[in-house]
Amino acid sequence: MSIFALRIALFAGIFLSFYLTLGWIALFDLDEGAFSEATREMLKSGDYITTYLNGELRFDKPILIYWFQALSTKIFGLNEFAVRFPSAVAATLWVYVLYRFVKRYADEKRALLGAFMMSVLLQITIIAKASIADALLNLFIALTLFNIYLYYENRERKFIYLTYLFMGLGVLTKGPIAVLIPFVVSGIFFLSKREFGAWWSALLNPIGIVIFLAVTLPWYLAEYHAQGQKFIEGFFLKHNVERFKGPMEGHYGSMFYYIPVLIIGLLPFSTIYLRALFDALKKRLKDDLTLYAVIWFGFVFLFFSLSGTKLPHYVIYGYTGLFVLTALRGEVIERSGNFYIAPLVLYILLLVLPLYLQFGGVEQIRDAYAKVIVRESLGLFDRRYFLGLIGAILGTLLVGMSKREIYFKIVVIGLLFSGVINLIILPVVAQAKQTPIKEAALKARELQCKIVMEHINVPSFSFYARKIVKRRDAKAGECALIKSNRLKYFKKYETIYSKRGVVLIKVIER
Repeated sequence: MSIFALRIALFAGIFLSFYLTLGWIALFDLDEGAFSEATREMLKSGDYITTYLNGELRFDKPILIYWFQALSTKIFGLNEFAVRFPSAVAATLWVYVLYRFVKRYADEKRALLGAFMMSVLLQITIIAKASIADALLNLFIALTLFNIYLYYENRERKFIYLTYLFMGLGVLTKGPIAVLIPFVVSGIFFLSKREFGAWWSALLNPIGIVIFLAVTLPWYLAEYHAQGQKFIEGFFLKHNVERFKGPMEGHYGSMFYYIPVLIIGLLPFSTIYLRALFDALKKRLKDDLTLYAVIWFGFVFLFFSLSGTKLPHYVIYGYTGLFVLTALRGEVIERSGNFYIAPLVLYILLLVLPLYLQFGGVEQIRDAYAKVIVRESLGLFDRRYFLGLIGAILGTLLVGMSKREIYFKIVVIGLLFSGVINLIILPVVAQAKQTPIKEAALKARELQCKIVMEHINVPSFSFYARKIVKRRDAKAGECALIKSNRLKYFKKYETIYSKRGVVLIKVIER
């Protein structure tokens, strides 16, 4: 493929994966709903220092993503597009800095291909349009570690200053993790190169430290002044230290948790990325940049494998190193002609899934609420769903088995994959799980009664209802959002809305 064709493919991949469906589907709970509702409450209260969720202090993340979401909302209005737009922009910049960095060490075709492959990956397309902090954090982690490597190569102080600037912005986005990853990765790398003095000198650079403090301290001091010890305990101890020590909010897993995450999350190019990693390890990491990229990915993978709290997106903090590693290994890409089998398997499983659910699979689901959602959502697997997947299977087979060059195959199969995920799969999942929450909230917006959420935690309901909704048991005379299996706990009630296990009622008698 020509450079011009690859540029067009990259723009197409970014638009399809990051922007096309920003405002099409309802917000997902918990995280998207929580970030969006906290931003709504910030705008309503005018307090741009402390975040609240349904009127309660929220110390989960620092302030920067909320500021960007608030700004976007002031421009585009209070809607899904606005709260997701900052993540899409951050992901676009993340792709761009990857392209620019790889281009320093390889030809433009490899840089464009590496950027394109990143843009259509399953996990990247998900966080790139999610109203959460992770796309922004990954942008700053990438910029931080890229500038550290450029300092290693050139020993120019400007790269130290840029490192501290982006690290500070990362800390303002998600906290200490934005320091921990660059600190450990750079420390291991410089020590392996017997350059401890250069690393220590950069670490203690006074101008860099001043830049870092100038970026981070104003908000952290303002928040401590506003909330005192509650901020220390809620943010630093609970949402940072305790996440590593033990599982929080039921997010746990074994040491091998991230192996299937890698295989699935890196689709449709899982085999290419893993082959590039194994190839680098076999060649004993003689090249400096290869060593740096492997340390970057390897530390993140091992650190979060050992962490008590496990979530699929944590391992993404190391993906940029893997993207660099793979983009530089053109010979590995050239030998990866059978990569199309992995997305093909996924399409076949998705094609069979509705049939499995229809003929007994639903009854295997243990969670009563999930069982109702799935049973009442079988109609969403319509002709468009089946024809789309059959078309993707045939297209992938046709291109994958053709004798076209590997760049062409990667582009076509990558765009096909992004289309399936963003135009078929995510809309079905959102319709099944989140649309009932949104529709119930729109009904609740007009109600005069006090509304509570009873034994259900869906903060997107508050965002759409445009009101604070507490989580507690409902009293007579109040309205309650509940799961359908809790109706038995009410003696008398009036049903306002009911769909796929989500029920909005007015309580008459308990």
